[in-house]
Amino acid sequence: MSGKLKIYIGMSAGVGKTYRMLQEAHELLRKNVNVKVGFVETHNRKETHALTAGLPLVPRRQVFYKGKQLDELDVQAILLLHPEVVIVDELAHSNIPGSKNEKRWQDVIEILDAGIDVITAVNIQHIESINEDVKQITGLLVKERVPDKLLQMADEVVNIDLTAQELITRLQEGKIYEPDKVQQALANFFQPEKILQLRELALKEVAGQVERKVDYTVTKNNAWQHEIFLACISSSHETARHIIRKTSRLASYYNAAWHVLYVQTPREEPDKIPLAAQRHLINNLKLATELGAGVLQVKSKSIGGQIIQTAVEKKITTICIGKPHLSLFQVILRTGLFNQLLKTLSKKDIDIIILS
Repeated sequence: MSGKLKIYIGMSAGVGKTYRMLQEAHELLRKNVNVKVGFVETHNRKETHALTAGLPLVPRRQVFYKGKQLDELDVQAILLLHPEVVIVDELAHSNIPGSKNEKRWQDVIEILDAGIDVITAVNIQHIESINEDVKQITGLLVKERVPDKLLQMADEVVNIDLTAQELITRLQEGKIYEPDKVQQALANFFQPEKILQLRELALKEVAGQVERKVDYTVTKNNAWQHEIFLACISSSHETARHIIRKTSRLASYYNAAWHVLYVQTPREEPDKIPLAAQRHLINNLKLATELGAGVLQVKSKSIGGQIIQTAVEKKITTICIGKPHLSLFQVILRTGLFNQLLKTLSKKDIDIIILS
């Protein structure tokens, strides 16, 4: 039986996610629950560090990388100790190259699969499908990301919320970063308008998760038809990634299964497209898998025909495609396949969404 997953989520560093996890660990200890701290990052914050006292810590795995000794979560030690609950911080962390798992969220899934409950934490900017939204708000591309499926897997998602002013006050008081980093943080990430927008993202995400869980619990035993989405992509890197992320958000909203379809036409044979395009395609399909999609790669001369066939076979309710590179008038005149696709899907009661 898989362990239960609880995720604390916040709009930024310093809102108190690690502090709350350590508080919960103390509460569990008082109730005689076998809880271990697998990995926490206190960032030398006095109040947070003080809470580690008296908690059973699992020794970290020490690894030498590029001449430096680094600490990692020791998954094997946790599996051997097999506590009832383990605390694992920094969910979006990338493990040192050569580790069994590339990402810490994969370590967490391994621990859950062993029947151990996990309490973990992540900032909203690390959620994969809203990565572009975060970039627009902050101007920064966050490289360490967590697939949305972790939030969907979670039995409980808890938002640790502060007002923008409370967060900035904590920063100015030296409770988040060292004094020499405060002014730089205030000039960049910790601006009121940015914090407000990130706070809204975090609140919406957690509210959405709760709403979807309620909906699913109410309807799962009924004969109500669940949505199944199909994202149709090409080897066009940016467009494909955009379609994958948007379909992931839709599937998450409806608590639905989804698939990604790539139709390899004769002109997209590996020897006919650049190596860079092939590499981007592989990365996009990997992204789709991490986000929880079933990936379908099919060779066919007819993209429209293959989409229809796949939609019928997989009982798809909604198809998501990118907008055509032609004007609407040109589409009507020149793309008979597109019209055929629309007519066929209409007859089979399958919706189609053209993503901007």
